[in-house]
Amino acid sequence: MLQTHPGTPSLDRDALLECIQACLDCAQSCISCADACLGEKDPSAMVRCIRLNQDCANLCETTGKILSRQTAFEPAMARAILQACVAASRLCGDECERHAQAMEHCRVCAEACRRCEQACQRLLAAA
Repeated sequence: MLQTHPGTPSLDRDALLECIQACLDCAQSCISCADACLGEKDPSAMVRCIRLNQDCANLCETTGKILSRQTAFEPAMARAILQACVAASRLCGDECERHAQAMEHCRVCAEACRRCEQACQRLLAAA
């Protein structure tokens, strides 16, 4: 979709595309992981994981949306949301890794969080 935009992206196109995709993939993984945590035998033990999944999903989705908007692009907004997304992905990934041995959904989610965190860091470095 970015290739159809009449303007030139404000950031490196490849890094931008990778980051948008990683953010949206992470959001989907976090939503699914939170739902799977709710389906576990003792979801009360997963409250922190569920909450971090929900928060991370919201931030990642918002980051992907903001980065997709290139008209009147605001670099300060992009930096702020990318920094927040890095932090959210790191926190959620750390929490999911705690459960990864016992719960496959947490392992998959942790991997998506790490990819998102790294993609956001790469885009920050390219900005």
